[in-house]
Amino acid sequence: MRYARVDFGGTSYAGVYDPEKKILYAPAGDDAPLPAYPVSVEPDWLSAPVVPGKIIAIGKNYRKHAAEMGTEIPPEPLMFLKAPSSVIGPGDAIILPKISSEVHYEGELGVVIGEECRNVTEDEALRYVFGYTIVNDVTARDLQRRDGQWTRAKSCDTFCPIGPWIDPGFVPADQRLITRVNDEIRQDCPLSDMAYSIARLIAHVSAAMTLLPGDLIATGTPSGVGPLNAGDVVSIEIEGLGMLSNPVEKEE
Repeated sequence: MRYARVDFGGTSYAGVYDPEKKILYAPAGDDAPLPAYPVSVEPDWLSAPVVPGKIIAIGKNYRKHAAEMGTEIPPEPLMFLKAPSSVIGPGDAIILPKISSEVHYEGELGVVIGEECRNVTEDEALRYVFGYTIVNDVTARDLQRRDGQWTRAKSCDTFCPIGPWIDPGFVPADQRLITRVNDEIRQDCPLSDMAYSIARLIAHVSAAMTLLPGDLIATGTPSGVGPLNAGDVVSIEIEGLGMLSNPVEKEE
């Protein structure tokens, strides 16, 4: 069972999506532009499956990625925030901003929170998860180095593609995360290579802030990050979860 979202005429509709039959089982009201319940929805109509109140991302959570960044795994999970205004959906363009000349992709597993929680233990953390999705933690690497902190580098418009859906039945284990740029594999790593588990991340984040339904935790990226250029198509696949693809354009 997968949850997806589509936009029609400026209004969003969410429901259970069947990717094989291309049907969205969504409630249809009297004023809904959707013609019926259920409705046919082509995959390229899908929007970001969640509009998070906040996006908490985790840095250097894969050992080889920490090494390629010239550091070790932090002694505890390294948190930072991405602006919710950076969210786009599958098929939407990642825009390379004029203020940066070095924009990188970062394929990641995303955790969508389903219930409010605060100060949860690792043992109870997973019960607050609604489901899982795919995230591209797009980063202006030159701004990241220049600023010393990561807010601007991580939060430019279009820097958080999410999708194509949320899968509550997905169970992270040894599935491979594969990032391709123009069909060339750039990242290929099992989810089990995370230094800190998803339960540990939720417990750590919730010790600092209340997590609300719809909040998103991006769990870190494997090694193999690299640049994006105008005209590229970047696709992130997680086995058993789906694929998130976005074209890349230059800001006019």
